[in-house]
Amino acid sequence: MSDDRNSPPDVLKDEPSQQSSFVTTAPPYLPPQIVTMMNESTPTTEQPAPILDPTSNKRPFNIANAIKKVTTKDGWLGDYDFGWLCMPSLPFMRNKRARAPPFYAIDQQLPLMLAIICGLQHSLAMLAGLITPPIIFASALNLDGPTSSYMISASLISCGILSLVQMSRLHLGGRFYLGTGLITVVGTSFATLSTAFSIFAAMYKNGTCPTITNADGTTTQGPCPDAFGYLLGTSMVCSFLEMGLSFVPPTRLRKIFPPLVTGTVILMIGASLIGSSGVLNWGGGSNDCSSRPTTGIFELCPTIFAPRPLPWGSAQFLGLGFLSFVAIILTEIFGSPFLKNASIIVGLVVGCIVAGAAGYIDGSSITTAPKITFLWVHTFKIRVYPQAILPMLAVYISLAMEAIGDIAASADASRVAVDGPEFDSRIQGGVLADGVGGFLSALFTNPPLSIFAQNNGVWTRRDRFILAAALSFGVGDLLVPTWYAHLFDGVHNPSAGLQGLLDSITIILETPFLAAGIVAVLLNGILPKEDPRARAIEMADPEGQDNGVDHGQEHESADEKDKGRM
Repeated sequence: MSDDRNSPPDVLKDEPSQQSSFVTTAPPYLPPQIVTMMNESTPTTEQPAPILDPTSNKRPFNIANAIKKVTTKDGWLGDYDFGWLCMPSLPFMRNKRARAPPFYAIDQQLPLMLAIICGLQHSLAMLAGLITPPIIFASALNLDGPTSSYMISASLISCGILSLVQMSRLHLGGRFYLGTGLITVVGTSFATLSTAFSIFAAMYKNGTCPTITNADGTTTQGPCPDAFGYLLGTSMVCSFLEMGLSFVPPTRLRKIFPPLVTGTVILMIGASLIGSSGVLNWGGGSNDCSSRPTTGIFELCPTIFAPRPLPWGSAQFLGLGFLSFVAIILTEIFGSPFLKNASIIVGLVVGCIVAGAAGYIDGSSITTAPKITFLWVHTFKIRVYPQAILPMLAVYISLAMEAIGDIAASADASRVAVDGPEFDSRIQGGVLADGVGGFLSALFTNPPLSIFAQNNGVWTRRDRFILAAALSFGVGDLLVPTWYAHLFDGVHNPSAGLQGLLDSITIILETPFLAAGIVAVLLNGILPKEDPRARAIEMADPEGQDNGVDHGQEHESADEKDKGRM
């Protein structure tokens, strides 16, 4: 028996080697972490063939090809494994997983059915992020139902149109472009929310927005659509800053805004939203009802006129929130790859179904809503609010920083260059389109837009999901210490022992590092781990060639492979 494990490997021979060896070279566009995984993975049973140029399948558009595409089975379905995309990952099916499908580069032809399904997948991945900001804006300004519905529709229409601009990569002359040429969708920016809350508070304080004095002497904030118009007008003026930043060399921008800076900004944006909106809405509402007044329309959440109003922080509200959260977790564990990218939508749908069945939702706003709507059906007085100019300039700087990181992530996921002139031109075009989108979105009666990263293919989505979920609980406790203070108000006359248990649970839930740690430990234990060797093989074989590797089977252990070589 001879042992050839320490002998130099023969790489990329014309004929596959019958002996096992390691792949020692990798395509130049693979990121370092993938190359590391490839080098650390177990040896393959045969030598892989050379990887083709990702653009080798690019074909010019012509009528004949288009007709063939829509009239043949190959044009609609190709040889893609749709089972991998749509089948759930149930426990009894995990040993029967289909082989991961081939990677399609930017200019490669996709089967029409696959293109439609993937387009729907991208849309679902970004949907929750598109409808949430207008809902929060409408709630913060106490706007009526029809206005809130229109703002949601305007957000969807605006983001769809301006995503086309961002993905187009129009050549403007010289080294300048408009758009990234990648699947970089845009959505209403969450970065605007925290700044807008401060602007709105100042408007209510100085009388720009009305404040209503109740009979008992308490005050409530009245509807203020003019504040939204001020936000739109100020956004239009400040968008020229981001347009100007796009013409600064991208290498200099990356030096000014390294990941340390961009990561900190994005983290704090998320943290501020958790405290100012997320946790409050989970407890019942982010309006005045969160302060639990004893009189007035906000005595109960969301108002006393709701179908089933309850005090803020009631167990029923918290239970509905946890139900949605559990639905998201179960989707991440057992869902198909298609469904996992829409896990937030699944959680929202499940929560809405249960809330509707329990009588918490008033369906009149749905039944009276128009079947279809367009931009400018409802308008706002667009004006500039001078006190908001500096804050909005800071917002556009943060949007540029966010865009740089998201474009890099999209380029990495698309397996195109992540440095050099081509990548710099994508950064420049993306930041410019982001600024232009901010100007146009205001004309579309929508707040500033930003590039979204929800639709990027994620290699470490498990770790990111665990981190995000744990931080949401920890930071939420930190910003709203009374989040769980009223969880057990419905338990009447408990015994001393039960009261001690309930107090202990409340203390644990209200301690930020304990809440975050418990969530992280639980998710780390129940979410399935990705196999780095399988992922490395998939990354190293973008054309989906078999190369003697059975991707659909569990990997053999190193000892079993060694026995097979002797």
